[in-house]
Amino acid sequence: MSTQPEGASPPDPEPVAGPGPTTAGPISDRDTIRAELATLSTEQVNERHPDLDALSTRELVAAMNEENRSVPDAIAAVEPEIAEAVEAIVERLRRGGRLVYLGAGTAGRMGILDASEAPPTFGTDPGLIVGLIAGGPGAIQQAVENAEDRDDLGRADLESLSITADDAVVGVSASGRTPYVLGALEYARSIGAITIGLSCNAGSPLARDANIGIEAVVGPELLTGSTRLKAGTAQKLVLNMLSTITMVRLGKTYRNLMVDLLTTNEKLRARAERTVMLATDVDAATAAKTLASVDGWVKAAILVLVTGIAADEAVARLRGGDGSLSAAIAAHAVEDPTGAAPDVH
Repeated sequence: MSTQPEGASPPDPEPVAGPGPTTAGPISDRDTIRAELATLSTEQVNERHPDLDALSTRELVAAMNEENRSVPDAIAAVEPEIAEAVEAIVERLRRGGRLVYLGAGTAGRMGILDASEAPPTFGTDPGLIVGLIAGGPGAIQQAVENAEDRDDLGRADLESLSITADDAVVGVSASGRTPYVLGALEYARSIGAITIGLSCNAGSPLARDANIGIEAVVGPELLTGSTRLKAGTAQKLVLNMLSTITMVRLGKTYRNLMVDLLTTNEKLRARAERTVMLATDVDAATAAKTLASVDGWVKAAILVLVTGIAADEAVARLRGGDGSLSAAIAAHAVEDPTGAAPDVH
């Protein structure tokens, strides 16, 4: 993917690598890259706002907000592909697989952000949703020279996770041509993992080569080529959808409440109590007492209050089933249709 075309002039000298792992490798022909960039909608000059430096601060704020309004429309156009991706991810996770995001720069950081927020929000194991970035953890805060140009690094990063056919791999790239991402997805496909390509340009190699392609075409950026703007926003929104809807489908929510959140600070403990109160109409003292009886597990506390069963039985039922609170409540209603339980709204 990054070989020197026959007859092309030699590449420019490689820059000295910055802080972080050494990732220097052959640089693709820059004439070819420039030609590719010229075809990408995310790299075009934005004709609506050609003179940013001549605008007032208030005008700049308005211009940026105007551009951002187009992002939801771009995502609406690919809702069927997003739904298809969610179903594929759910199927892999149900059989014991993982969800892996990977990308370079902003795209990689978006994946890491979404992965890191899953455990406190849904009580998942940190290894269930994993984020990888070209150049390794050091690239989260500081760019690592040439890392995104190495397709072999993408493969190596997936190999380090021992990826299997049970896993789902989501490659994220605004351009849809990042070698690190393309190399990773090629490897993932070769071992049978489901691959999903999220890009912000139509007809991208990433979407073409993935099992499921999601192309949220946001158009030219306010600042030419700065794909941390609309493209980054689109990536964030789509990844939110992939992880959140997957968790809903896996029974990690009850109605529209977070019932598997981890109560790791006072705000979250207060939120847990409020969630129990919302689900069961009990007062704060009852919510707190019930939560204490199930070691702070919101889902189990609600099951206790809705069904009237003992705390240890509620925990055992949820652990032994598929984890769905709605299913556990429905099963109890079948077993004991005349049992008295507090009303819920």
